[in-house]
Amino acid sequence: MSMGPNGSEPTVGQLVANASKDLSSLVRGEIELAKTELKKTAVAAGTGAGMFGGAAFLALLAIILLSIAAAYGLTALGLHPALAFLIVAVVYLLIAAVLVLLGKRSLGKAKGPQRTIETSKESVEVLKAIGKGDETEQIEPKSVRR
Repeated sequence: MSMGPNGSEPTVGQLVANASKDLSSLVRGEIELAKTELKKTAVAAGTGAGMFGGAAFLALLAIILLSIAAAYGLTALGLHPALAFLIVAVVYLLIAAVLVLLGKRSLGKAKGPQRTIETSKESVEVLKAIGKGDETEQIEPKSVRR
């Protein structure tokens, strides 16, 4: 630490410079720590995602094989193979249609972030009032209902 002109205590300017340098070092250190943690987290997330991808691929293969087995099972009951495979395909198409309808209904119910939009508008109004220097009229945002 550098000393002041008389050698006893640092000046205010020197104290501010030292504090600024220390703060800058602290921020750089925190950023490096965050980078290190994020790298580890990204590797773990990537590994997990790869495992889920592999599991999804194997599940898809299993569904295909089970579908073929179901069609051959219908063939073993005496149906023509073409008709057995057609029945399995129609069942899958019916399931897909139901999923589409349920998904469409679910998307229709989705709304935007209503409370966030409302509170953001209130914040803008308050900031505008403060910006105009309107100190006589205090605008208080409505309480957020949770």
